[in-house]
Amino acid sequence: MSQKRLWAPWRVGYISGILKPQSKGCPFCGIPKARSDSKRLILARGRLSFSVLNLFPYTNGHLLVAPYRHVGRFESLTGEEWLELFSLAKDAMRRLKKRMAPHGYNLGINLGRAAGAGIPGHLHLHIVPRWVGDTNFMPVIAESKVISQSLAAAHSLLRKTDGEKRGR
Repeated sequence: MSQKRLWAPWRVGYISGILKPQSKGCPFCGIPKARSDSKRLILARGRLSFSVLNLFPYTNGHLLVAPYRHVGRFESLTGEEWLELFSLAKDAMRRLKKRMAPHGYNLGINLGRAAGAGIPGHLHLHIVPRWVGDTNFMPVIAESKVISQSLAAAHSLLRKTDGEKRGR
């Protein structure tokens, strides 16, 4: 069998250290402490939560919404945190719709390691834009997923504001 090669230009930034790990502990606690939203791929900030592109996306535009507070249990969110988390999710989906025109979305929160949470101590909502026909033979036959847009390009596209206020 021949060697598999995929074009993944965004990986060079990660490998060369441009996208350094956010912190030694919880990455979701470290991301919002960044001085540059562009370097950390933050799309929007609220008072209690933020949205950010996923460093390891399932598809173009895959993003996460998380509270600033380190909390792993859904029932431990305050009412204000819950409201802002979903308000930022709504804003993110509006941005995705306007800039990338997905046909649908997968939304998910994995709570606990047994449920697939990679970082069980800090809950976060996944928003995965989907397009008709976005699955093909690559994941099934080649066990590979092709991401056709760099993280920097997706961040720039989704941060466009059309006159709305921007974070840092």
